[in-house]
Amino acid sequence: MHLDVQDLRNFYYRSTLGRAAQKAVRNQLLQMWPEATGQTVVGFGFAVPLLRPYLADARRVTALMPGPQGVMPWPAGMPNLSVLCEETQWPIETGHVDRLIVMHGLETSEQPTALLEECWRVLGPGGKAMFIVPNRAGLWSRSDETPFGFGRPYTLGQLETQLKLHHFMPERNASTLYQPPSPRRFWRKTGELWEKMGASMSVVVSGGVIMVEVSKRVHAPLGPGLKEAVRRPLKVLSPSPATEPA
Repeated sequence: MHLDVQDLRNFYYRSTLGRAAQKAVRNQLLQMWPEATGQTVVGFGFAVPLLRPYLADARRVTALMPGPQGVMPWPAGMPNLSVLCEETQWPIETGHVDRLIVMHGLETSEQPTALLEECWRVLGPGGKAMFIVPNRAGLWSRSDETPFGFGRPYTLGQLETQLKLHHFMPERNASTLYQPPSPRRFWRKTGELWEKMGASMSVVVSGGVIMVEVSKRVHAPLGPGLKEAVRRPLKVLSPSPATEPA
């Protein structure tokens, strides 16, 4: 079940805990995708907290928000780039997306298979997708005070297995949100320290969020097709049949 867009907006833009979560996840994303110059960038679910750094250089940025969640105007003070859409039918042409970010979309979807098929459809050759989901082993998936406490949390293995089944090839993964999901002042003041410590001890400490970067896997066509067509491409060089006398 998708969260309401008003609750998501209030968390990320009007609470200290939400702003800290936004900063931590966005910083990790920018380490993996520092720029998107001339590319088409699309976010699905509630990915707008992560899209703003790409507005200046990307060819196009679009924020898709599913109908059950609702939509809000974004970005503030600029022409609107957010679109309300069906969860599994996006208003995007096949193969036109260079960078796809899915946050608060997969774990809350009632049709994850169809959603992943739609992600695969819109992603172009050489494109990359980033799936951001709650970590089953982390503290954030156990807290109802954050959006990461809703939906189905994943382990890294579970997420990568599901993505492989839908013809995605995992390339890299990361984890973030090591700070406790608490609005108390002490934890907010020490939040950045927790993130640095967690990143250096990620083998021992579980972050609240898993991020997996994938590429689109395309299978070679089966059947005769091209193989038969080029088996003997230079017929002009073949020996001429013997000429019978008149």
